Amino acid sequence: MMSRRAGETILIGDRIEIVIAHIGRSRVKVGIRAPRDTPVIARELKLVREENRAAAGARPVADWGRLLARLESSPQVSATLSDKGIARQEAAPEN
Repeated sequence: MMSRRAGETILIGDRIEIVIAHIGRSRVKVGIRAPRDTPVIARELKLVREENRAAAGARPVADWGRLLARLESSPQVSATLSDKGIARQEAAPEN
C-alpha cells in the first residue's frame, strides 16, 4: 500500500507513471502515463471482454427442434404463443 495525495505520482519501473489527479468523497481519479505499446484497461472491462469472447466462441445449439419443443412445453411460453395465435410450423423438405 502507498499513500498519495492529489498531484503526487507513483512510478512503476522506468516507463509507467501513475498520477493521482483528484481525490473525491467516493472516487479517486487516476492518470496513467505509459508507452503506447503498453495496454492500459480497467479490470472490469477486461473481464467483460473475456466473457464476450467466451460467449462468441460457445457452440451453437445443435438441435433447434429439441430446443423449440422444450420452449413449447413450458406453460408460460405456450400460453403466450397461443394468445398471439402463433403455432409451430415444420419446415417443408427441400427437393
